[in-house]
Amino acid sequence: MSDGVALPNADKTTQNARRAERRRQVSRTVRDLRDQLSAARGLKPAFDNELLLDHARARLSTAYAPPLLIGLAASAGLLWTDRMLLACWVAIALAVHFTSIVFCRRLLAIESRSIFIAGWKRRFFILDGVMSFAWALLFVLPSQATAATDVFQFSTMLIVVAISSTLASHLPASILAATIPVTTITAAIFAYRAFNSGPQAISYLAVLAGMTLACEVFFASLGFRFHRAALAEIEARAEKDSLIAELEQAKAISDESRRKAEEANLAKSRFLATMSHELRTPLNAILGFSEVIQQELLGPLENQTYKGYITDIHDSGRHLLNLINEILDISRIEAGRYTLNEEAVTLPYVVEDCVHMMNLRARNKGLTIIEEYEDKLPKVWADERALRQIILNLLSNAVKFTPTNGEIAVRVGWTAGGGQYVSIKDTGPGIPENELPVVLSAFGQGSIAIKSAEQGTGLGLNIVQALVMMHGGTFDIKSKLREGTEVTFTVPNSRVMEIMPAVRDRPKRAAGMGTPVANGSTLDMLRRQSARR
Repeated sequence: MSDGVALPNADKTTQNARRAERRRQVSRTVRDLRDQLSAARGLKPAFDNELLLDHARARLSTAYAPPLLIGLAASAGLLWTDRMLLACWVAIALAVHFTSIVFCRRLLAIESRSIFIAGWKRRFFILDGVMSFAWALLFVLPSQATAATDVFQFSTMLIVVAISSTLASHLPASILAATIPVTTITAAIFAYRAFNSGPQAISYLAVLAGMTLACEVFFASLGFRFHRAALAEIEARAEKDSLIAELEQAKAISDESRRKAEEANLAKSRFLATMSHELRTPLNAILGFSEVIQQELLGPLENQTYKGYITDIHDSGRHLLNLINEILDISRIEAGRYTLNEEAVTLPYVVEDCVHMMNLRARNKGLTIIEEYEDKLPKVWADERALRQIILNLLSNAVKFTPTNGEIAVRVGWTAGGGQYVSIKDTGPGIPENELPVVLSAFGQGSIAIKSAEQGTGLGLNIVQALVMMHGGTFDIKSKLREGTEVTFTVPNSRVMEIMPAVRDRPKRAAGMGTPVANGSTLDMLRRQSARR
């Protein structure tokens, strides 16, 4: 029933959002592939860099553990190894450890972008391998081969491999360098002793050698699992940072768009404020002079063609004036500057007056308007001008789109919630269900309105919706093709004024007395009684 043109803004917004998301995905995919091609093992350079820094941080955070383990091993080794050889071993192990600490500090001091990843990985690989050989060197120091030394070597190897695989888990190559030398040499030592020992020692030494190799496999796989977990954590962190960056960028774009929209809205308001005066001034002259000529106030107009032209000019001027008024109304509503001049209004009277105004147009088209009003409806607290605009817009649409010899039913009554409603139902062609959002939007126009000869602005229903919402009411439209359309709006219960009972006049009391003041008849009766006395 609306009569204008509107574009599906919601669909356009959805399409633009999908296109933007598709562009972001393509850009992200291209960037990821480029980074993977330029990185080692298919990882992004940023991930390699982060893994290297995490490796250095882990070494520094546990810098006290290796010296403590070296001290405990040296203390236990004093029981069966030469002290000078043991001191040399401690010096070598601590030198390797502190060299690793110095490298870690140097790495963390370098700017992230300036790190040569391959070179630093090579350094840590060498240091971890040397440290693993240093631990293996402890087991080859000359000592008496006993069951106690075998248990000590296996236990120390087990602890060293567990700690080393955990600390080197950020760098897969370092995991192997930190565990393979010590486990291989330890297993070789147990195997050599089993080969040179008696039958009673072969079994447990062979078991120790086998368990040593099994420990290497287990802790190496555990280190690689830790590496995958660390990599997944870094990827999740990078994805979160990327999402935060995208959100910040989207917020910046949104703020900029909002600022431009506010500027455009201000420019539109200024333009409308200026143009409303500039357009209405000549329109008043056009309408006034055309009415003078149309009514032949200054003399008859002989040419009938001119009379037709004057009628067209007057109708066009009124149409343009209505268009300007509706655009100004919708602009004030959108800007929040439309204020309601509220007062007590009798809704059936307003509807009846509007129907009377539209009767002439309806009779010219051969339409019948059926009115039905409930009795004794109380007044409502509303803006009468806004109510008239709502009802006239709905009646105008009904008259416009109802074919000849059709009917329009107008009803006013109570709602179930205690409010009041106005219903306008016509027998027009109806509106397809998929076109209802279109006709309810600003400048919306359905297929029936496009084919209609009576074109309009398309702002009628949009203004009606806004005015009804400003009153706190509801607006509903139901339509079926080839059956007609019913439009209903309600005034909420909070705006219905209660009917107060009539106040009875109470007799006035005389000043300073507790008895009522007598009226005229009472005074006459008192005078008669005093005269008799």
